[in-house]
Parts: sequence; structure tokens; C-alpha cells
Amino acid sequence: MLIFFMLYIFVAFVLDFNNFLSSLFHAAKAYEQAGMMLKEMQRLPEAVQLIEKASMMYLENGTPDTAAIALERAGKLIENVSPEKAVQLYQQAASVFENEERLRQALEMLGKASRLLVRGRRLDEAALSLQKEKSIYKEIENYPTCYKKTIAQVLVHLHRNDYVAAERCVRESYSIPGFNGSEDCAALEQLLEGYDQQDQDQVSEVCNSPLFKYMDNDYAKLGLTLVVPGGGMKKKSPNAAPDKARGPAAVGSHADEEEDEYSGGLC
Repeated sequence: MLIFFMLYIFVAFVLDFNNFLSSLFHAAKAYEQAGMMLKEMQRLPEAVQLIEKASMMYLENGTPDTAAIALERAGKLIENVSPEKAVQLYQQAASVFENEERLRQALEMLGKASRLLVRGRRLDEAALSLQKEKSIYKEIENYPTCYKKTIAQVLVHLHRNDYVAAERCVRESYSIPGFNGSEDCAALEQLLEGYDQQDQDQVSEVCNSPLFKYMDNDYAKLGLTLVVPGGGMKKKSPNAAPDKARGPAAVGSHADEEEDEYSGGLC
């Protein structure tokens, strides 16, 4: 406790020392270092609280990149203890990076948030986060990654039992250059067809393909655990012979009915 008391005294001192802006940066550093010391003591919520304070001071000091890096560091610390808090921190870091037009760093933070949301089954929020990622990837013209995000979106929507949203997601992606005609598009169309037809075999075949299995682990799991509503029984072809479907007993019964019909002779 004495160490932390001395650190707080140091923070107060540097805040009053000479130039305010310069001291603000050093004060933020002191808070961050205190947070890392608390981390070593496994007092993670308190550590995160101090690092968050440091990030706010970095922003006030006009060093947003340092603020975003501090938020990411805090997210990593708390991720296994409180994923909800980690999501919040990653989203805050993404927002700071995006404001600074550092879109690749923003995407990295959003990606972490999306995966944690999926892992925590917060699927409504995950769908929004993935849409945000996809929009930025489209903005920087990274179209192949847009295709992968579309797959993740569709899996999330289907796990939400929202086929309409999944279908709309694919339809809207036709505007992305190269998507229509890609293997990603073909696989998604096959997946939606199988889901709509309640064909679990077709859905499982698509979700077990390398295109789906080698996605980020959290999304691959969504594919492997996707179950078609209604029991997942494959619908029979409408052209199937009805007598064959009913079996030999049914055929025999039908023959008996014909025999009875003419048992009284012809009129």
C-alpha cells in the first residue's frame, strides 16, 4: 500500500509541476505504471480502472495514439476475467484510432470486440460489430476480407434464427466488387438454400468445408454448431413416388381398395 500511496503523491506532484500539458502526460504514465503494478498483484479491475484514467489523460494531453494503446492494454488484462469490460475497452480504442484515421488499427480492435461478443453469445451486438468492420474494410477496398466478414455475419444471423437478416446480408454484399461469383458467395447461397429447405446435411456440408473451418475459431464454431430449425430433416422431393414413400403395406392397401371397388362387378 505504501508504494501506491507514494505513486499517488508523485502523480499529484507532477500535475502541479511547471507546464500543465507536459505534466499531464507524465501523470498519465504514472497512473499507467501503477495499473501495471496492480496487475502483477492480480488486482485486475483496479488495474484497469487506473489505466482507463491514464488513457483519458493521454487524450487530454493530445496523444490519442498512446491513449488507444493504453485502452488495448487494459482490454488484454481483463479479457479472461470480464469479457464485457474488455469489449468496451476495445471498442473505445477502435473509436480513438478511427478518429485519427488509423483504420487498420481500428479494425484490429473491432475484430477483437466482435470475437468476444460471439464467444459470449451476445449475437445482436456481434452482428452490429461485424457490420462496422465490414464497412471499414470496404472503405479501404479490402474486398476479400469483406467476403469473410459476410460469412461471419450470416452465421451470426442464423444463430439468431433470423434467416431474413442473413439473406439480406448476402444480397447487400453483391455490391462489393468481386463478391458475386466468388467461392464465398457460392457457399453462402448453398448454405442459405439448405437452411431454408431444412436440409441439415447440406448445411453441415457447407459449414464443414475448408472455407468455413479455417475461419477465426469463434466463427468456425458457429458453423460447426449450426442446427437447422424444425429437426433438420431433409425435405423429400415433391416428385417422389407416393407409393414408394408409403412402403409395401401402403401399396397393398391401395390394391385392396381397387379390388373392393370392382367386387360388385361392372355397371
